[in-house]
Amino acid sequence: MGMKTLGIDPGYSLVGFGILEEDRVLDYGCIKTENKPDKLHSQLSEIIQKHKPDVMAIEKLYFSKNTKTALRVAEGRGVVMLAAAQAKLPVAEYSPSEIKLAVTGYGQADKKQIQMMVKALLKLSEIPKPDDAADALAVAICHQNSYRLREQTK
Repeated sequence: MGMKTLGIDPGYSLVGFGILEEDRVLDYGCIKTENKPDKLHSQLSEIIQKHKPDVMAIEKLYFSKNTKTALRVAEGRGVVMLAAAQAKLPVAEYSPSEIKLAVTGYGQADKKQIQMMVKALLKLSEIPKPDDAADALAVAICHQNSYRLREQTK
């Protein structure tokens, strides 16, 4: 049994999650929060309890032009971080360009390129839907690649 990574694509109304054990997909999907932080917290806590990941990997918040949206995403991200802390789950954070680079080899890749590579790398029959779930799997892939690289250079 290898390391289990819970990848999170933070959001406010939708939070993508994906769980990998090595290169095998255990689960993925989206938590529809209905803009209720307590709903996000309870559903994410259930996912953590069910799969018992070794680490959570999450996309760093980047500031968009829409401040209101950025604040909402930050709120959701805070709830995610709280759930990880309560489960004593270590958290690794990656910027969007680090994730794109790890998955596609190109730090400016678009969503479609990322989704195609997630499908190929994980040997899936189709692109994971919705997009937030594919993005969360990309975050998990990024962490697994970074972890392997660190282990090899020790």
